[in-house]
Amino acid sequence: MTRILLADDHSFIRKGLTQILRDEYPFAEIMEVADGNALLNEVSLHDWDLVISDLAMPGKNGFDTLIQIKLSKPGLPVLILSMYPEERYAVKALKSGASGYLNKSAAPEELINAVHRVIAGKKYINAEIAEALLMHIEPEKEPKDLLTAKEFEIFKLLATGKTITQITCILSLAFSTVSTYRGKILHKLFIDNNAELTRYAISHHIVSTLPD
Repeated sequence: MTRILLADDHSFIRKGLTQILRDEYPFAEIMEVADGNALLNEVSLHDWDLVISDLAMPGKNGFDTLIQIKLSKPGLPVLILSMYPEERYAVKALKSGASGYLNKSAAPEELINAVHRVIAGKKYINAEIAEALLMHIEPEKEPKDLLTAKEFEIFKLLATGKTITQITCILSLAFSTVSTYRGKILHKLFIDNNAELTRYAISHHIVSTLPD
């Protein structure tokens, strides 16, 4: 009998997933938990064939939970089902031990396909994840090398502590344009905020010190 553990803090998401899975696996044992701590507890107490987990839940950080699961049960496949775009978090999830990553907006058929592959011991990688992985395994290129000239110029200004408003004045660009550039920069560097952007710039010798 297939045993599946679902982890999501939204009950309607859990119920919907359970129904989709029951249509495909009518005799499966499916258990639902609502946070990272409960997920880790169930993984430690019982044997499961598959964990399907969100990243953003109360309790432990989603990536920390994933890493801990893989440390305690390295053979247990974990499929991450998240609202975050695949190209933003999938690579990090796969590197942390996930067997697959799927956006919550995916069709039920895609979820079932992912579940089949992961339970069979394979990885689930869609086109968006494949593209993100290619960006990471390109040997000659750092993520910063993927920035356009204008993105790199704005990247350096952000790294030195300039605000979007200040950059609009310096470069004579619209606020929305600079904001869009900032989003593209964070996406290409796989970072989440200006503090991480500054640390990246310092570690790669693009700027020398923290901004005042």
